[in-house]
Amino acid sequence: MDNIITIDKYDFHDVALEYKEQGYDFLRCLTGMDWGEDGLGAVYHLENTLTQENVVLKTKTTELSDPILLSVCDIWKGAEFYEREIFDYFGIRFLGHPDMRRLFLREDWVGHPLRKDYDFSLNPLRMTNEVTADMTQNIEVLKDGSVIKKREVLFDEDEYVINIGPQHPATHGVLRFRVSLEGETIKKLDVHCGYIHRGIEKMCESLTYPQTLALSDRLDYLAAHHNRHALCMCIEKAMGIEVSERVQYIRTIMDELQRIDSHLLFYSCACMDLGALTAFFYGFRDREKILDIFEATTGGRLIQNYYTIGGLQADIAPDFVQKVKEFITYMRPTLKEYHDVFTGNVIMQGRTKGVGVLSKEDAVSFGATGGTGRASGWACDVRKRHPYAVYDIVQFDEILYTEGDCFSRYMVRMKEIEQSLNIIEQLIDNIPDGEIQVKMKPIIKVPEGSYYAAVEGSRGEFGVYLESRGDKFPYRLKFRSSGLPLVAAMDTLCRDAKIADLIAIGATVDYVVPDIDR
Repeated sequence: MDNIITIDKYDFHDVALEYKEQGYDFLRCLTGMDWGEDGLGAVYHLENTLTQENVVLKTKTTELSDPILLSVCDIWKGAEFYEREIFDYFGIRFLGHPDMRRLFLREDWVGHPLRKDYDFSLNPLRMTNEVTADMTQNIEVLKDGSVIKKREVLFDEDEYVINIGPQHPATHGVLRFRVSLEGETIKKLDVHCGYIHRGIEKMCESLTYPQTLALSDRLDYLAAHHNRHALCMCIEKAMGIEVSERVQYIRTIMDELQRIDSHLLFYSCACMDLGALTAFFYGFRDREKILDIFEATTGGRLIQNYYTIGGLQADIAPDFVQKVKEFITYMRPTLKEYHDVFTGNVIMQGRTKGVGVLSKEDAVSFGATGGTGRASGWACDVRKRHPYAVYDIVQFDEILYTEGDCFSRYMVRMKEIEQSLNIIEQLIDNIPDGEIQVKMKPIIKVPEGSYYAAVEGSRGEFGVYLESRGDKFPYRLKFRSSGLPLVAAMDTLCRDAKIADLIAIGATVDYVVPDIDR
């Protein structure tokens, strides 16, 4: 169980700043909470990126009609979107936040759906267009304790604002950017999320623990194994369950096959976004080989439904080992072909080198993990920071670049395919015998407490925060999206770039929208 330090809401900003100065520069996760009679609040998971030490803080308010906490988005940039998410779902306003608008739901949405007293009848289906809000409120606290309410204008009337999305193919899903242009130069970018929001975290509160697993695959659908691995690990950690070594090996191999699957789709879509249609077909052709391997064992190609609490749904297919080894033999020389047809292309390099630069400091502050963070020089791989499964017994390199541009983000993922092949090769002939499932009761009750577990997903750290009251349903289940911090960084990445660069930047940041919206 996580050891949580409770901080008074009036002291929270100062305490958070002290932790930042002590080296806790990575806000891993920020979770809104409704503790019922104990009030509303937030739980903060912090990490020191030098020592990998973690601390969990929480703060709360007992005021339910207009709950207020202090913002920390001036300490960690990633908190800006996290706090907007909490305002959207819980109605908590953060003093000092520059943009206290809803993030996922319509501006005319009534109520805050993750509160325990939310009335579902307040929001009938609306078929009218949403009115875009160009005004936002900034509540500032002065040193004497007085409060000033300011109105902030997002876009002036004389600004030239265009929409990219939500139906634009290069937004990789139903995501909308409002972009202020001066000629072809981007001056400001406003992200609109929520077009594929399904309320998964709310749904989980009325599902048993085994039932919640089915929803995890539908988050980042290119990391279905990773998502479910994190959720199973969190529940297993809470219940003190140790799965067999055979299960750990198989989960690790499946995770790495999933990573290659995702990176091949990244390669294909990045090529298509930049106009290289032949390379697009190469990536899809080879991704099918992994999906064939998955299907033979799990029965699924996109949605896997394979990991269970305490093990696996079924053992690997009889020809699994053979097919995986054949794929490794095929994939290594094929990667050289990928680089010949696309990576060395002068147009591709001209559109990606020096474009969309994200500094290491900003990557850490936003919490932009995965290939995006490593392209900026941040060693943020969960498999190295907090090893799980059998990652502590395999040898692999954490791919790092320092330029932080589109080309670096592309190269990190391409080289990670090679590292994943290396990991699988070390394990595939050494899968031990053993049980594939710990005997479990049909109805699981998780001990009371708070728990967090994370894996290295295809796009970065995917985490699960679970708060249990000892029931068969989770009291609160929060999924730490790997994509939300990436989208939060898009304004920083795109400012002063050209409008055509937005497509290359979005392609190489590699967010997946259902993971963001949940």
